[in-house]
Amino acid sequence: MQIFDTGDVRLHYRVDGPDDGAPVVFANSLGTDLRLWDPILPLLPQGLRIIRFDKRGHGLSSCPPAPYSMGALITDCERLLDHVGVKECVFVGLSIGGMIAQGLAVKRLDLIRAMVLSNTAAKIGTPDLWAERIKGVEHGGIESLADAVMERWFSAQFCATPELELWRNMLVQQTAAGYAGCSAAISGTDFYTPTSGLRLPVLGIAGSEDGSTPPDLVRETVDLIPASRFHLIRKAGHLPCVEQPAEYARVLTDFLKSVGHI
Repeated sequence: MQIFDTGDVRLHYRVDGPDDGAPVVFANSLGTDLRLWDPILPLLPQGLRIIRFDKRGHGLSSCPPAPYSMGALITDCERLLDHVGVKECVFVGLSIGGMIAQGLAVKRLDLIRAMVLSNTAAKIGTPDLWAERIKGVEHGGIESLADAVMERWFSAQFCATPELELWRNMLVQQTAAGYAGCSAAISGTDFYTPTSGLRLPVLGIAGSEDGSTPPDLVRETVDLIPASRFHLIRKAGHLPCVEQPAEYARVLTDFLKSVGHI
């Protein structure tokens, strides 16, 4: 575990694997920290240099005053990757992490040679939806939204298991200001035009029971980029790396091989 002070925020990050390994950067979803990727990491090929981080207001990173802009989140990530010396990574972004991926690829294509857009879109939700979500967090805390979030995150089968408590606890332990701040960033983002100008290898991943970014929404975004590919993971919601880690790791590994990253 390490901390990097960008000047605007202190980001908690972690680097696993050899310094000369092919870099793979993971950016997680709203309401989760870098442990989101723990289920799949043991299933990936050895020798990768894996970079994970907690975005502002999440995990062990600091929490600047809300609201946040997507531009600020993208700049946070850009500065971190420059700090750890990453170039030409494969960037795996889930939900808001996938929005960061799109924006960073537009801004700094030297950093990203291919990307995985998982359970994300060029535009997620509506300003009214996010305003209601932010109001709920500000008045009742994240706990007031937690049960509804679990239903969007996971399939009905997973919601009936004891493991659900791990992820519910992760959600409610995030700061309310961080959750609201990143919600504002999503609310203000529409990447349809810039994303449609991208030209790099892209894999889209969706969960068949995703209540936040349904498969058709993910596919619509991935289809903006020529020659992209799409994979649907069944019996999974918004976090298929948690519900179906073996399939997620296999699909990701196949993509890394196909772009010559391993």
